[in-house]
Parts: sequence; C-alpha cells; structure tokens
Amino acid sequence: MLLRGDGMAKNRRQYQISKFLETEFVSSQAQLVGLLARVGIEATQATVSRDLEELGAIKVKVPGGELVYAVPSHMRDTSADADHLRRVLSEWVVELVASGNLVLIKTPPGSAHVVASAMDHTIINGVLGTVAGDDTIMVVTKFGEADALRDLLARMAGLDDV
Repeated sequence: MLLRGDGMAKNRRQYQISKFLETEFVSSQAQLVGLLARVGIEATQATVSRDLEELGAIKVKVPGGELVYAVPSHMRDTSADADHLRRVLSEWVVELVASGNLVLIKTPPGSAHVVASAMDHTIINGVLGTVAGDDTIMVVTKFGEADALRDLLARMAGLDDV
C-alpha cells in the first residue's frame, strides 16, 4: 500500500503520469486517476492536479479537436544534451565493450556517475537504462543494438580504435 506524502510514491506517480501522457490521450484528471488506479497507484483528483502542475503539463488539441494533457517537448533541449554527452564521453570514457544487449563503459575511478547522468539526460535510440558503479557503467540496450550503441559512443568519445 502506498502512503500519501511518501516521496517515493510521489516520484513513482509522477513518472507514471508522464508515461501515460506520452502514450495515451488523457483528456481529464478523472481519467488519469483511473489510469493510475489500473497500475496500483492511489491518487485523488486534487493530487493529480498538483502533479500535472509540477510536471508543467498543458492541454493541447490533437487531430479530431480533442484537448488532451501533454508535457511540452520544447522544455528539453536535445541538441544541448547531445553536445554535453559528447563532451563528457570525450573527457571521461576510457573503454567501451558490447556484449549481448549490454554496453560496458569504463571510466577513471569515481567518474562513472558523471557519464551515466549525461546519458540519462540524453535521448539515445535503443537505450533502456544505465547503472553506474565507481568506474563502470552498464548500459542496457534493446535486443541487437549493443554493437551499434558501442560504435556511436566510441565515435562521440573520440575512441576510434575501440
């Protein structure tokens, strides 16, 4: 059971709201409360209203004229994210290895979190997530995309011989 006021519950709820707004036409807060309940998250309309405000959601018109909630895509500067990732990779990555659907990234000790954070803030096709240790990052990719991702990251890092 989720407790109201629990920070993790709020983070999970807002994450799920963002996912719903990306994948479904949500036209009312009541609909959103129902969608959340479907995945086991209890929320009131007032809580959902605050969440939408904090997420910066707005109503937009979709084909057919219906108004639905959306989080504006212009809030993210993807070109700045890619430039930042390129700089971070070129400064901190020392080795890249692909295996199956994983890419392992080696960094100097204490630097893995810097690279993982830059990757997490950049939209990269095929990347499902990252896990960072002290000097190693494990990047989970969609099946069959690890080699292509390793090659892309190697070019961005300037590791042409990898």
